[in-house]
Amino acid sequence: MAGHNKWSKIKRDKGANDAKRGAVFTKIGNMIALAAKQGTDPSMNPALALAIEKARQANMPKDNIQRSIDRAADKNAAQLEEITYEGYGPGGVGIIIEVATDNRNRTYPEVRTALTKNGGTMADAGSVMFQFTRKGVIRVKASGEDALLTVLDAGAEDAREEDGELIVYTDMKDLHAVTSAIKDAGLEVADAELSYVANNDVPVDDQTTADKLLKVLDAIDDLDDVQNVHTNADIQI
Repeated sequence: MAGHNKWSKIKRDKGANDAKRGAVFTKIGNMIALAAKQGTDPSMNPALALAIEKARQANMPKDNIQRSIDRAADKNAAQLEEITYEGYGPGGVGIIIEVATDNRNRTYPEVRTALTKNGGTMADAGSVMFQFTRKGVIRVKASGEDALLTVLDAGAEDAREEDGELIVYTDMKDLHAVTSAIKDAGLEVADAELSYVANNDVPVDDQTTADKLLKVLDAIDDLDDVQNVHTNADIQI
């Protein structure tokens, strides 16, 4: 499965650095507010529980978490909506961009500019999406055959070892349950989220193309309204 290679590692490193600037808090706060629309009790709302867990892992203050939850019920607050854009990057790779915005007239031009200014193009709805499947993706701080069997026993569809961790895939509706089962089995979960996972890799083995692609992905990911960026590129440089 593509999308969990060099770009995934870069995103994780960026997240660690962005947290120092507070940028990650904005993105996670939006994620919590969106999830809370389906209910403000995390015990009854798996999406909210996952978002809150992500906030805790990023050391987001409790007050910030609560304000994000309260935002969903505040009729006077600007209401967020989820929008997914599609595009192509250098080398013809597919890109899916998830945003959370209170003003789509602001967000679309920002995304389009970040994409086209750096060598990419916007795509029609559905023209890229069919190349991906919506999955739960869990990063587990473990390796080895015993850990692999443990996550499969917890209900995972598939798993593979990468950089000393396990990347675990689940059906999207099973993400919360499998995450909980993995934790109950005594393994440490580094991250859990819904993701667009590529059905097939598009190899990128040219240094110039890889550099251009990473520049595009980085520019999009830096936008405040962007929640996540997915690609079917398998960057091999």
